[in-house]
Amino acid sequence: MIIRTGIVLVLVTVLSGCFESEPKVEGRWYNQSQVDLGETIFQNNCATCHGAGAQGTREWRKPLPNGKYPPPPLNGSAHAWHHPLKGLKTTVQEGGAKFGGTMPGFGDVLSDKEQDAAIAYFQNKWTPEIYQMWLDRGGLQ
Repeated sequence: MIIRTGIVLVLVTVLSGCFESEPKVEGRWYNQSQVDLGETIFQNNCATCHGAGAQGTREWRKPLPNGKYPPPPLNGSAHAWHHPLKGLKTTVQEGGAKFGGTMPGFGDVLSDKEQDAAIAYFQNKWTPEIYQMWLDRGGLQ
């Protein structure tokens, strides 16, 4: 009886590990569950400024009358893909003031998991070509 119970416990432990890790979105660092969570996080925290589709503002390169820059697109059509994942996450955490913007920091508002999910959401809008260029620039470093 003790041996049978031990075998069952080992099998449950081994099999549970098989379901822990959801497959990644093809060729990407994140999985679909992160994208799905990220959509909710993005809509609730980022869309007001960056747009529901992460399209940003039309004239994001032109400073506003106050000298600050408006929210850029995050959908792959602007410079977000020039920044590594660590830099994107730092911007989410600390905000965009040091880059001349007005974005507040979300480090005290969003958990690490939620921050990663928000990034996964907008990166999922990047074309395979843009994502590959990001990787080639050291995006995961």
